[in-house]
Amino acid sequence: MLLQQCTVNTTVGEMSLLARQDTLIALMWSDRIEPTEKHLRRHMGSWSTEPVAEIRLWSSALSAYLDSGHTTLHTLAIDPPGTAFQRRVWMGLRAIDYGKTLSYQDLAASIGRPTACRAVANANGKNPMPIVIPCHRAVGADGGIGGFSAGLDRKRWLLRHEQSGPR
Repeated sequence: MLLQQCTVNTTVGEMSLLARQDTLIALMWSDRIEPTEKHLRRHMGSWSTEPVAEIRLWSSALSAYLDSGHTTLHTLAIDPPGTAFQRRVWMGLRAIDYGKTLSYQDLAASIGRPTACRAVANANGKNPMPIVIPCHRAVGADGGIGGFSAGLDRKRWLLRHEQSGPR
């Protein structure tokens, strides 16, 4: 399988986007590529990449979100490789409104699996496209920030960025 790959320099670090045509497969911070690539190999097998200057629609949408909070990310095509359960969790994350948070426990309940809090948190951590699937919006039931595969500083930045609203 041949995927397009481009790099975008952002205010929260360099990011690498992988796509097939205009459909996003993965979005990774350049300093955190290995765990996502491992997840992708598990669910997609092998692939090769074709470097491109930008991925149509995605490069500009990501920059607009990070620069001004303006987002059309939820309207663009995605195909995150994962299990049926992971995809269910990720769609639950996409339903969390911009600027809002939801506990892992409430997220589990929202997808019809109220006792699967740990499994939901695990699926959250395997998310191959942070920001697009807004795993940073999942927090602890005790009000704690929880975890984030790209680091807690980035999670705090994303939450502050969204809570300040689109500019």
